[in-house]
Amino acid sequence: MIQRAIVRSPGPNFANGLTTVDLGPPDYDLALHQHEAYCSALLSCGLELIRLEPDERYPDSTFVEDTAVLTNRFAVLANPGAPARRGEVAGVAGVLTEFFSECHSVSSPGTLDGGDICEAGSHFFIGISRRTNETGARQLAEYLDIFGYTSSLIDIRRLTDILHLKSGIAYLGDNRLVTINALAELNSFRDYELVRINPGDEYAANCVRVNDRVLIAKGYAAFEERLNKVGYDTIALEMSEFQKMDGGLSCLSLRF
Repeated sequence: MIQRAIVRSPGPNFANGLTTVDLGPPDYDLALHQHEAYCSALLSCGLELIRLEPDERYPDSTFVEDTAVLTNRFAVLANPGAPARRGEVAGVAGVLTEFFSECHSVSSPGTLDGGDICEAGSHFFIGISRRTNETGARQLAEYLDIFGYTSSLIDIRRLTDILHLKSGIAYLGDNRLVTINALAELNSFRDYELVRINPGDEYAANCVRVNDRVLIAKGYAAFEERLNKVGYDTIALEMSEFQKMDGGLSCLSLRF
């Protein structure tokens, strides 16, 4: 049962953040509105919110998920692959030490973004991407092994249209994975029931199971219908302004 989420509203200079897509600059006021709707959805799922103040030193800092990896037993502070984002970690670390007695770190030359880590029960899929390198991935795998978790490394560097692993997969519980077609045939996923995303709807893959609900991006009716048919209660949220900055639903919170 997830009890809490750490969130941080975007700052006024949100549009100055990093992005690999060309969808135009985000509308700041609309981003604030969408972020507040996201927070309301988390509250409706029974979560207590830990709200951090916007930090204009780091325009991407609303994407708090990239700063850490959280398990039921310990936390690992990330070392983001984009140097401009590494200062974000300290602001989240102070909060995590209040809740986790075991708190470890990924250290250079290892890099790791939380958006590359997909928890599937006691197993973790660790993406090797433009932001997470193999050294950082193996550091995390070693921490997981110490605490009895298993993991596997998924190299997504050949895929130019997704930034992080969780841009392309999501774990829904019930041994069920959402996946884009480009990742669906990987041996690592052969023991899971796959919910494939239709071509053109790849952004919908970044959805989040929060207790008894599934948060999904609004505008993907076919995907929402499929989830409803297999028994999931969905909350569809507008994400247009965060999509412009390479962000998705999972990126906007650290849930534990």
